Amino acid sequence: MGMARIHRWASIVVVLIAVGAPAQAAAKKQAKRHALTTRHKHVMLERHVAATRGGQPNVQALAAVVLDEGGRPVYAKNPDKERPIASISKLAATLAVVDKGLELEGLSTINKSDIEVAKGGARSRLLEGMTLSNRDLLHAALMGSDNRAIPALGRAVKMTPPQLTAAMNAKARQLGLKNTRFHEPTGLSTANVSTPRETIAMLKQVIAHPVLGPITRRAEYEAHPVGKPPIKYINTDHQAARGNVQVLGGKTGYNDDARYCLVVATKIDGRSYYMSFLGNEGKLTRFGDVARVADWIVSHPAKAGTAPAPAKAQPAAEETVATAPAAPPVPLPVGVAAPPPETPTASATP
Repeated sequence: MGMARIHRWASIVVVLIAVGAPAQAAAKKQAKRHALTTRHKHVMLERHVAATRGGQPNVQALAAVVLDEGGRPVYAKNPDKERPIASISKLAATLAVVDKGLELEGLSTINKSDIEVAKGGARSRLLEGMTLSNRDLLHAALMGSDNRAIPALGRAVKMTPPQLTAAMNAKARQLGLKNTRFHEPTGLSTANVSTPRETIAMLKQVIAHPVLGPITRRAEYEAHPVGKPPIKYINTDHQAARGNVQVLGGKTGYNDDARYCLVVATKIDGRSYYMSFLGNEGKLTRFGDVARVADWIVSHPAKAGTAPAPAKAQPAAEETVATAPAAPPVPLPVGVAAPPPETPTASATP
């Protein structure tokens, strides 16, 4: 009887384990999903901020600079501090491939090596086996920030990803960019670094290029893969445009260390301004920074093009200057992200 009872209890325990295991697995899966949602939730939490602070544009980026058409600083906050720049790296990558004589109407096919190079980045619409013109790939890289387009363009000019990276670093040296370095060609690596001032120098080169300039100025474009439906790209910088801001070209970037970045050329009140914002916490904050600077420029027409006044005292790690005296704040309904609840794990998107 004793042994029978033991066997009976053993059977019950086995059944309970068998029934409970799937439930535990499902609970763990749900907990993991919740953790991922919570981890990235901060990018969607937006709040309003004042348009100005201390008489200056209330820029939220950790490092920023705004230059007028003569190259004079209108606003600066750590303008020469090195920071990861994520997909802004694609400015140097596209300059490097066109320098090598890229055949615009030549065809390139996305392969497994392109997918491997882009692994860990945002979802791509360039699928394995898809064939596109190199012109289309340039649009995919600059407008859609598609990571797979970059190694495919490199291969079109007979460069491996390491060779393309070396060409990007050589381009930076040629342009005199002493604080710009690349570890890989897409912007996925946090070792790809530059400064607000030097990202503007790269953007100016792209805008001035006869092939790349028109691409970065476009708001929309349709790529036509061979034998496939067209792919419509909307420029990732298009949200910088508003009533008093015309976008003349730009590039966005994001990875978990760089946070949300933007370098953009604009026309405000009939004058050109170049802006770079690195290290914004919210996805919309970089565009909010453009709006706050633009409204400040419009409200200070006599001051916006003059040399900067001496900087007010700031925390040790931060340098901020602007060109005009204090003015009453003009509230703007521009959202910026609340501080993140926790440090996210590594991932990357444009």
